[in-house]
Amino acid sequence: MLPLLLLCAAALPLAARGTIPAPEEAARMARFVLHTCDWGALATLSTQEGLRGRPFANIFSLSDGPPGPHGGSGVPYLYLTDLEISVQDLEINSNASLTVSLAQTPYCRKHKYDPQNPLCAHIIFCGTIVKVNDSEVGLAKKALFSRHPEMESWPKDHNWFFAKFNITNIWVLDYFGGLKIVTPEEYFSVKP
Repeated sequence: MLPLLLLCAAALPLAARGTIPAPEEAARMARFVLHTCDWGALATLSTQEGLRGRPFANIFSLSDGPPGPHGGSGVPYLYLTDLEISVQDLEINSNASLTVSLAQTPYCRKHKYDPQNPLCAHIIFCGTIVKVNDSEVGLAKKALFSRHPEMESWPKDHNWFFAKFNITNIWVLDYFGGLKIVTPEEYFSVKP
């Protein structure tokens, strides 16, 4: 019991200093984690021979806006090609889940939090992947290329396009005691 109390006590001062949101601010935590992360695990239902109908997860670079405290829109943008196996799944069924975790940041390593430790916060989004419309291309491009400049030089003959994750459900695991449910309305009403 003592190690658990020490872990909890260690997390609270960090939240109080503004490094990460406090555990009771689940919507803000979701925004913070997404804006802090550069990639996530996207799960689709496979359409590939031998895997049809089974869950299939793949890593994708993402961004909700340029780095910094005021750049995040909360919308996960992606740069995709139809040549990618998960995109082929999405063309049949656009439903997906996306997991992002502070395990990819220095935060969890600094505090020696295992990626499965709830204090190493992770967020699970469910929704659909859609191509962005012409009015949103500039925003998606700025969001992604500011964090992933290499993308600009990827082969043009791959027909890359900008997409976004339309969020319908959000689960936050950032503290002991189980998942917290955040509505999209709550999520988009706060800043990271």
